[in-house]
Amino acid sequence: MNDQKHWADIYQTKAPDNVSWYQTRPDISLDLIQQTGIKLDEALIDVGAGASTLVDYLIKAHYQDITLLDIAADALEITRTRLGAASEGIQWLVGDITEVKLLPEQYAVWHDRAVFHFLTGSALQQRYIEQVRHALKPDGHMVIATFAPDGPQQCSGLNVAQYDAAGLQRAFGAGFRLINSMGETHRTPWGSDQRFTYCHLQKITG
Repeated sequence: MNDQKHWADIYQTKAPDNVSWYQTRPDISLDLIQQTGIKLDEALIDVGAGASTLVDYLIKAHYQDITLLDIAADALEITRTRLGAASEGIQWLVGDITEVKLLPEQYAVWHDRAVFHFLTGSALQQRYIEQVRHALKPDGHMVIATFAPDGPQQCSGLNVAQYDAAGLQRAFGAGFRLINSMGETHRTPWGSDQRFTYCHLQKITG
């Protein structure tokens, strides 16, 4: 399956607020990012940003160096249109997170809600982890959310991996320490419940 075509088809055929992962306000992601304590001018990246409203609230909170990355250009265009003039201050990246070129030690925060769990093969998982290690600053933070062990086994027609906090800690290894974790029951636009695991991990240096 061509992943880029798969996600492009979704955003071309469904409204942004009619996909299972839609959130009016991404409270947990926003709260965990703010709890990292990074300065407002430090760089953060939202991996798999899609048409998420997270960036709207980051702008309102006065974060100044925001990068949005998604495999689907159509999804980012939805966000760019929604933001209007505010989009001019955003860095836009279209690409597969396991392949895209990122600068070393660029970001103080790496945010990912529901990308990593689509990587079900060990090679792709390892490549993602290498990208995080490469692109995060020393002592940088990762806020990551995946389906929980009691969450869905598929999403958008694709198989997913499921994690609890300990499983995410093991996946990223000794180079990261777990700062915080929590569960969420996400209500989809059509009223079904999906269980998520959220973790705040910090890159260990030295």
